[in-house]
Amino acid sequence: MAGSPTARRRRLSIELKKLREKSALTCAQVGEALDWSGSKVNRMETGSGRIQPSDIDALCRFYGTSDELREFLKSLARQAKTRGWWQVHGAGVPEWFNIYIGLEQDASTFRQYQCEVIPGLMQTASYAGELHRTGAHMSAQDIDRAVRVRMERQTMLLRPDAPDAWFVMNEGALRNMIGDRALMREQLECVVESAELPSVTLQVLPFDSGTYPATGSFTMLGFPDQEDPDIVYRDGITDAVYLEGEHHVREYTRAFDGLRAAALSPQRSSQLIKSILKEYAQ
Repeated sequence: MAGSPTARRRRLSIELKKLREKSALTCAQVGEALDWSGSKVNRMETGSGRIQPSDIDALCRFYGTSDELREFLKSLARQAKTRGWWQVHGAGVPEWFNIYIGLEQDASTFRQYQCEVIPGLMQTASYAGELHRTGAHMSAQDIDRAVRVRMERQTMLLRPDAPDAWFVMNEGALRNMIGDRALMREQLECVVESAELPSVTLQVLPFDSGTYPATGSFTMLGFPDQEDPDIVYRDGITDAVYLEGEHHVREYTRAFDGLRAAALSPQRSSQLIKSILKEYAQ
């Protein structure tokens, strides 16, 4: 069973939806039978609302589940209420990003394309701080909190059970001057070190790569439990989009494969990064 509260909430929602679909009922029909609204049942199945153990009891009696399954689902509901380590930082981590971090912590595969900036899991504190100061209306305290969370997230790549992480980064992200030359030199040194981690594969999409799948930055997360479908994540300035339908995952997988094919090999990517690093060192 996945470990973070977010992953437990998601697993609970998936299981509840499977029970309803197995019964061939709509959310409205289940709600009417339990004297609830259909929207309440829908919120429980999409993870957009708190689920009480008493609600689990009512649903399991209605669906006629085993005692073992009922206790498992109630355990998920209780554990989903706990707070993740990243949720103690208040406004430094917006609510819509809390969801992503919880999923990221439990991913077994990580695929990301970044077209404008260095991937967050490879950023230095100075680089991340500069991005937050430029791109968000946050207090200095909240910026410090956001940077601390980003640095803590990076430890996932160092764990014994680190996810299989594959990054494709546009060359522009390496050449885009964030801060000053000293900051960029430190940042590129960090990228080189990160790329050498056993769990990480890094490719650079060079300016002369020609045509490649036209898309903005995105992340794909895969999970160890087959019951938990893959997720495509895209964020914006004030919100994020989570896509988990088979069609979405298939098309983004195809796009990522196209980006990998157009990018330099990991070895040549490392050479390019080191050559750019020398330019910043001059």
